[in-house]
This record gives sequence, structure tokens and C-alpha cells, in this order.
Amino acid sequence: MAGDEVPIIALLAVEYEKLKEEQRARIGLRDNLIYATLVAMAAVVAALMQSGGRTDFLLLLPPVTFLLGWTYLANDQKISDIGRYIREDLGPRLTALADGEAPVFGWEAAHRVGPRRAGRKLMQLLVDLMAFCLAPLAGVIVAWLDGRLPAMLVALSIAEVALLALLAVHIVREVELTAR
Repeated sequence: MAGDEVPIIALLAVEYEKLKEEQRARIGLRDNLIYATLVAMAAVVAALMQSGGRTDFLLLLPPVTFLLGWTYLANDQKISDIGRYIREDLGPRLTALADGEAPVFGWEAAHRVGPRRAGRKLMQLLVDLMAFCLAPLAGVIVAWLDGRLPAMLVALSIAEVALLALLAVHIVREVELTAR
């Protein structure tokens, strides 16, 4: 190994540590967004119950879950991007600089394969869609069925449904059923 390779390996190792640090922080934030969504939904339902059944309160669900869902999705994308960068760029560079035989960061690829991966990813997709899209959509439908919404709120709720559909499309588009 040439003398100038050791500092490069050290720099790449530091880059790996920093990326993993960012990935861990984003995973924590992403996972907490599910809990924040559940708390927000509970708050809206509590407001509905305390208001004597004013179903227009349910129209608060779509903007709240859209914002939380979009943030969840953005963090999930960055988590995946970091993992992909480590697997496809950083790991191979370090492998080549080391001895070129044994791949480094094997876990980055190993945990992405297996017979149950697709099932787990489909289940997570269902959870994401339920939390961020289907539950607020159900709230809008309940408000519509109540029949007491003024025309302005009906128009607003149609825009909310469009936002939920947009979020659902992005959530479905980002799911990675197979390892890549």
C-alpha cells in the first residue's frame, strides 16, 4: 500500500462514520414522525368529540398528515440514498484501497436481501399509506357524509384529497421491494 493511500482510507472511514451518524439521526426522526402523526390524529378526534361532533374538524387531518408524511418520505429517501451511496460508491472505493478482495461494509448489502424482504416492504408501504393517506381520507369522507359542510369547505376538502393522492403516489413510487 502506497504512503498516500492510508490518509485516503482514513478520510473515507470518517466519511462513512458521518454518513452513518446522519442516517441514524434521520431514522430516529422518520420513525418519530409516525408517532407524531398518531398524536395529531388523536388530537383532531379529541377536538371533534369535545365540539359536539363537528365533523369539519376532520378536515384538519389531511394538511397535518400531508406535512408529516412528506417529511417522513423526504427523510426515508435520504436514508435510502445514504445506504445506496455506501453500497455502490464508498464501499467499493474502500475495498479497492484495502486489499480489493473482501468487501467492506458487508452489512449494508446483506440486510437488504432475503425471502421476507418484499413482504416487509409491502407491510411498511401499507402502514405508511394508512397513516399518512387513508386515515385522513376516511376523515374527509366522514365529513362529507355528515352533509353539514359549507361549499367552501367542500372545495377545500377536494384540494386536500388531491394532496393526499399526490402523497400516496410518491410513497408508492419510492418503495424498494427488491435490493438494489
